[in-house]
Amino acid sequence: MKDMDGAEGLIATMGQAARAAAVELATATAERKHAALIGAAEQIRTRIPEILDANALDMQFGREKGLSDAMLDRLRLDADRLRGIEDGLRAVAEQADPVGEVIQEWDRPNGLHIQQVRTPIGVIGVIYESRPNVTADAGALALKSGNAVILRGGSESLHSSQAIHACMVEGLRQAGLPKAAIQLVPTRDRAAVSAMLQAQGLIDVIIPRGGKGLVGLVQQQARVPVFAHLEGICHIYVDAAADPEKARRVVLNAKTRRTGICGAAECLLIDKATDPALRADLIADLVAAGVQVHADGELAELAGTTPATAEDFGREFLDMVIAARLVDGVEGAIGHIRQFGSQHTESILTEDDAAAARFFAGLDSAILMRNASTQFADGGEFGMGAEIGIATGKMHARGPVGATQLTSFKYLVTGDGTIRA
Repeated sequence: MKDMDGAEGLIATMGQAARAAAVELATATAERKHAALIGAAEQIRTRIPEILDANALDMQFGREKGLSDAMLDRLRLDADRLRGIEDGLRAVAEQADPVGEVIQEWDRPNGLHIQQVRTPIGVIGVIYESRPNVTADAGALALKSGNAVILRGGSESLHSSQAIHACMVEGLRQAGLPKAAIQLVPTRDRAAVSAMLQAQGLIDVIIPRGGKGLVGLVQQQARVPVFAHLEGICHIYVDAAADPEKARRVVLNAKTRRTGICGAAECLLIDKATDPALRADLIADLVAAGVQVHADGELAELAGTTPATAEDFGREFLDMVIAARLVDGVEGAIGHIRQFGSQHTESILTEDDAAAARFFAGLDSAILMRNASTQFADGGEFGMGAEIGIATGKMHARGPVGATQLTSFKYLVTGDGTIRA
């Protein structure tokens, strides 16, 4: 109980500081927020050796902890990835400021003029595993949208997150904004997660970014609203009308570019009416790339495959493994995805407009694609500069959560001595 009391006290202190900072951020000018983000980007660039040294400590900790290769890949930083973080900060800085944007406005016959205007949510709590880049992404997007944020990174990424957080705080200092606008929980104590989930009145929304275990825990225990997706069980469907060259290129990329991200394809569906040669090529490409193909039905007869089990469908592998089966056209694909999907991202590969339209209409995943790799399920690729995560719920935010999705709205009503009869 003592540890929980300590964690609760820590989060209460951080939450109160965040609420005070949020009041100031709500009216901070776009120029000051821009300056803070550019300042943070400059700090990332000048502190690359320092951040890489911190990351080396985390990588050693992760190996000792027995993290999988996919999790270690999420944790690893190098000069290119740090340049990506810097570029992401600059991209968010250059976006239009969403705060104060008039979403819509209209006049009423009674003389009232009504505006619906974007406003910050307040204080955001972000709980994440492994990926130290989330420290920069979440901090930047929260700041851009006028929100204060409390970050609780994974225990394995503590040193890296602290080094990146220091850059963010220096950006805030240079811009004259409160350092409590972006706070990082300074402990590996798991009790801090529980304390954040119970922090009603201090934290307005929780965003978990991690595996099924973390997200499930957050959704079960949170006393505050949650933006989240439980799993990224992404499907790619090759229609009979697919262009063979496009299909081979996209399927291979969707699975193998980075297997540890939530947008990686986990299940390949192929129309029974496709050319058998294309089916064989698709599977052979994956096998040649080192992917374990857990194949069902006729596909299991192809060289290099392993017979699929019932557990392979509806599973997030996050590794060089994919489930594969034949389906009866676009309706078969829709039926399979509705049964086994997680409403994250699905892609159809086809040159048939009617098939694509039916796929888009028949599914309700947060992201639906045509002739494109599921690896594009990313806020940066959507032009958001960065993302805090992908939301698969149907309330408020859906799909990539960027700065605009981190705002709510209020109504501004103007009259001229107007009274209601």
